[in-house]
Amino acid sequence: MNYSAIPSAALAIALSISTSNAEVESLDPIKITTHDWSGQIITTTIMGEVLKRAGYNIEYVQADYIAQFAGLKTGDLHVAMEIWETTGREAMDEAIETGNVVSLGESGMIAIEEWWYPSYMEKVCPGLPNWEALKECSEEFSVAETAPLGRYLGAPVTWGGFDEERIEALELGFEVIHAGTDAALFAELESAYQRKAPIILWLYEPHWAPAKYEGKFIEFPPYSADCYQAPATGINPEAAYDCGKPTGPIWKVAWAGLGEKWPGAAKAISSFNVSNAEMSAMITKVDLESQSVDAVVGEWLKTNEDRWNDWIK
Repeated sequence: MNYSAIPSAALAIALSISTSNAEVESLDPIKITTHDWSGQIITTTIMGEVLKRAGYNIEYVQADYIAQFAGLKTGDLHVAMEIWETTGREAMDEAIETGNVVSLGESGMIAIEEWWYPSYMEKVCPGLPNWEALKECSEEFSVAETAPLGRYLGAPVTWGGFDEERIEALELGFEVIHAGTDAALFAELESAYQRKAPIILWLYEPHWAPAKYEGKFIEFPPYSADCYQAPATGINPEAAYDCGKPTGPIWKVAWAGLGEKWPGAAKAISSFNVSNAEMSAMITKVDLESQSVDAVVGEWLKTNEDRWNDWIK
């Protein structure tokens, strides 16, 4: 680092920061986005705290999941730690094609997002988990605000997912009602499950819910990129999205200038890797055991010190 080029106040900060393995290239803040579900906040906090230990200045910025790409393209935002293959791939590909956003690789986690129902619903809707069973028993999932249509409890609307399009393409008698937040989605599942009330909703992994509750994901026609893009593909020749959601990696992406301005940070983020099992366990501690994100992340950092030190070498 060329200390002569740094203003005196910044120089004092630079000299006082304890770095694990290397000097940082810039003390400008690296802006990492956070969203509205616990797992993403945990992932982001782990990465941010590791970078802080390497001496970087980290700023967490609350941002909309899809709209964040506008900021990543301009460099107003720098890093997004979780782009799910299931819902964010199209936005990610478009952003990367501009040349202003780059992929920093897979996170180690594999995303599953799909319609899910508790097993007790099989008594009133024989044929589940096959999606075609829903054609015959959609009313069994109705509530007062949707009757006679079944209610599909969707994720917060900003998450995307094409559920309205899927319902129309597969001619299902359902109406999408979006949960306001991730917490509201699972609070409603808990309430319904305890009462054995009808419910079908968006569920995802890695998460604690598929382990806590007995149930299954709906088996829709298999996903393909053509199904999403070409109406002639799939069982409904007049509509796209006549299939299930994709399954695949959770990606890390960044502003294209990250690697030039903060090459050490870009390398560390590329090295970041956690498993579904690790993340599900941490989400459980936050969402079910009421531990703070900072406490859970702190425990992970202590247990995995050798591992994350390798990221910042």
